[in-house]
Amino acid sequence: MKWTLDWLQQYLKTDKNAEQIADTLTRIGLEVEEVVSPISPVAAKIIECKPHENSDHLHVLMVDDGSGTLRQVVCGAPNARVGLISALAIPGCVIDGHEITSGKLRGVVSDGMMCSARELGISDDHSGIIELPADTKIGSPVVESKTVFDAGITPNRPDYLSVRGIARDLSAAGVGEYIDVAAHKLSTIAGTRSVILKTDKCGAYKLCEIHNINIAPSCNDIASRLRAIGINPKNAAVDATNYICYDMGQPMHCFDADEIVGDITVRMAQNGEKFTDLFGNAHDLTESDMVIADNAGILALAGVIGGARGATTDNTKNIILESAYFDPVSVRKSAKRLGLSTDASYRYERGIDPTITGPAIAYAADIIMSACGGEIVGTFAAGNDADSDVKIAYSPEYFKQKTGIDMDINTQHDILIALGYKVDCASNPWIVVPRPARVDVQIPETIVADLIRIYGYEKIATASKHTSGEAKPHNTHDLYIKRALSARGLNECRSFGFGNSVMENLLSDKPIVKIANPITTDFDTMRNGLLGGLLTAVSNNEKRGFADMNLFELGTVFDGDTPGAQHTSLCIVRTGNTAPKHWSSRNRCVDIYDVKADLIALLNGQRFTVSTENAPLWAHPFRYGAIMQGKKKIAEFGELHPSVAKKLRIKTNTVIAIVDNVENLPGAHRPRHIILSEFQPITRDFAFIVNADMPAEKLTGVAMSTDPRITDVVVFDAFEMAENQKSIAFTITIQPTDNMTDADLAKLQTCVIDAVEKKCNAKIRDK
Repeated sequence: MKWTLDWLQQYLKTDKNAEQIADTLTRIGLEVEEVVSPISPVAAKIIECKPHENSDHLHVLMVDDGSGTLRQVVCGAPNARVGLISALAIPGCVIDGHEITSGKLRGVVSDGMMCSARELGISDDHSGIIELPADTKIGSPVVESKTVFDAGITPNRPDYLSVRGIARDLSAAGVGEYIDVAAHKLSTIAGTRSVILKTDKCGAYKLCEIHNINIAPSCNDIASRLRAIGINPKNAAVDATNYICYDMGQPMHCFDADEIVGDITVRMAQNGEKFTDLFGNAHDLTESDMVIADNAGILALAGVIGGARGATTDNTKNIILESAYFDPVSVRKSAKRLGLSTDASYRYERGIDPTITGPAIAYAADIIMSACGGEIVGTFAAGNDADSDVKIAYSPEYFKQKTGIDMDINTQHDILIALGYKVDCASNPWIVVPRPARVDVQIPETIVADLIRIYGYEKIATASKHTSGEAKPHNTHDLYIKRALSARGLNECRSFGFGNSVMENLLSDKPIVKIANPITTDFDTMRNGLLGGLLTAVSNNEKRGFADMNLFELGTVFDGDTPGAQHTSLCIVRTGNTAPKHWSSRNRCVDIYDVKADLIALLNGQRFTVSTENAPLWAHPFRYGAIMQGKKKIAEFGELHPSVAKKLRIKTNTVIAIVDNVENLPGAHRPRHIILSEFQPITRDFAFIVNADMPAEKLTGVAMSTDPRITDVVVFDAFEMAENQKSIAFTITIQPTDNMTDADLAKLQTCVIDAVEKKCNAKIRDK
């Protein structure tokens, strides 16, 4: 969507400059891609005029443009002469859509271009360069330069496809005061033509027939604005329809009335029916295409493009104006099937204001008759301009529920009124009616989105920071985890916040948060875990020959679709070998103890036990462990299940560690500060006989938790015995906090033995 600053100022009283307006538009949701202030041609005096040595009609001019340095220009105009003041387009100027640059013409440098009246858009005179009055100030602009905005429009905001819609939003954002121009009205005049609607896909159709016009150029304001946005002015009749398309967002069409036979009929095409558009391209239509026709055949493809027959020319004397509302889905299907995209179809596809067909055709008639004369000999209206019946029940408290921001009720009301909503505050909840152009507003969430974009997205972070009175140290917590894992040779991975339902069902039994309108079929959920994204990265890298990977991701996962139903999770994945091949040492594959060590490093000395029960879907059932503190699961680690690896086409051994909620990782909140003791550590060895299926981890965990002075437990021996038993021996390290007597040490050893024997069904080995 393009428009000029002076065009915008017709509907917005503001003292803001173009940059401030662009910044505001981007802030409230309309991304301004470019603001262009083109260089204007200036008045220049010809000081010297010589024949071109390599041409019989070109001249080499030396012109004074007021810069203090004469400029050399090659010109072919027959009226070029010394002393003439004309218009000079210097390099950087855009004339007829082409940017002027310095270059050579037949071997001679030309640093600009002298312009005719037609090239300047002043008149159709192209017989020579324009001749300006002798008292024209040298270096002054010849025509007004227009600042042009170029913005990308999202499909949900069709109201932004009109200058008036943009002005209204800027007014609501505090940039200026919206100028509500009175709607043009057209008197009902009985004519000889009528409109017949044979399809319900045309909601309203207005016809206005004007006779005895003299085709003439548009007024300077309209012509210059169209030219600035890249539309070459043709004549007042055609220009009026193009202008209103951008001004009001209502596509229109102009027919040569003398080429139309009988009444206008809006109907669906017949299969195989032929249609030739105004560019001469032939199309085969189907019964799903809506057309405008007369008694002789098709005149236009409704909402998309006009036909060759009935097109307005410079010889046209009588015209018929069309202003209609067509079904967006029907227009979209026809335009897509035929590969046609026009300004009209672009707007109809997204949905236009269904109430402005009348004011639009009246405005177009006024523009045309003010430039071309003529008289209205007939009008006809078929269908009706049905206003939207959307009424939304909205409670002001809903805004805080969705955003976490406590916006004042009066502020909400004022913003909605400024945006053109009708608000019934007497009821509870409010009854909110959007203006007809806002066809995107159907649910309360859209009202919340409108309020927050005008109120300011930047206030969300500010509000959340002060809600609880004290900012949480979450970022510091996350930063410490990232630094700790990076120091262990892991690389951080960042992925989308979306997930794949097939992948999530494969990896876990956690609830899936489906997306109603996913951006792609591969991202149809809000992710409930990080493992899917990392395994996808592993699979893709393995295909490209990179099998040795050490990755981690710290990010948000979702438990539901309500505010606050999310938390921060951590996932670690190691694959392949621990290090590249090297002559100095033997390499090995990563195993579950590598990722277990990663988790232990984050615990910072916190005590824990390991459980091997209830392995999740992603884990190998016999190569899995969960780090526990009491009955609370802190983290889990294991090897990727072979069946999962096969489905994901991962051939490399893969080990995984997951901390589902990093807030449950107490040791990672801050670095551990080691306090050195003045007492020497003491070690004691123990050997127990246990059942063959008893994990050594359980014994060491129980021993570790017996006394806070036990700082480390290391298994140093294990072997199988008869009768389905085995022996496990480990060393404990005791760090005394004060003097320990032999009796104190014996008491601690007894506590360790009793705890292990009771909780692990073990027996101390005598020898």
